[in-house]
Amino acid sequence: MVNLCVNIDHVATVRNARGETEPDPLHAAMLCELAGATGITFHLREDRRHICDEDALALRRVTKGLLNMEMADTPEMVKIALRVRPDQVTLVPEKREELTTEGGLDVAGQLDSLAKTTKKLRRAGITVSMFINPDQEQVRATRDCAATHVELHTGRYAQHFDRERRKAFEELERLEAAALVAHGEGLVVNAGHGLNYRNTTHVARLPFLNELNIGHAIVGRAIFHGLDVAVRDMIAIIREAEQVLEHDE
Repeated sequence: MVNLCVNIDHVATVRNARGETEPDPLHAAMLCELAGATGITFHLREDRRHICDEDALALRRVTKGLLNMEMADTPEMVKIALRVRPDQVTLVPEKREELTTEGGLDVAGQLDSLAKTTKKLRRAGITVSMFINPDQEQVRATRDCAATHVELHTGRYAQHFDRERRKAFEELERLEAAALVAHGEGLVVNAGHGLNYRNTTHVARLPFLNELNIGHAIVGRAIFHGLDVAVRDMIAIIREAEQVLEHDE
């Protein structure tokens, strides 16, 4: 069964627009879990543009399922992660000027640093995942730095889906190949970025997929339909995709 982790960053974005306390990302996290999400994802950025340190600590207290902390590989973030103790840390690239994470982590090019960080986090009982483009070299580098999970960046697939479907499915083939290699290397396969209610179905059918991380689309739908409905609608898409996959097999 494919799990859904809901990224609640943009609930905090709306809150921070007025510098007040509403909407509360903690309340959002609890509603998501009540609606059936198996986990909560948040990205603690260097500039604290949405989630802040206090949110991270509070989310650890209220989240019942998996708590997945996305973060850059910096001493500051490692120290915070060791204090928060999320169930999982997903290491991601981060640039201050970007609107959202623009690509995957170059694990192969930062192997020594990432291996040291992975060792520190795993020693504390935290699962470590690498957020990478669907590149087989990066998959193998993830294995080499002793992470146990990999999250495949679906952003390129999502960008092409509504514009040039042929390129989207070429990217989907890359995702499938990377998932197969990751599984063969003993890694748990997660995926996410840019997924919405139109394009998630095909990704939910990736081989050996464990978890999808989806946030912006769910928070956007929640404005019109409520968070409970938005989460349940996404779970329904994932479950329908799984049923089709089982039928094909």
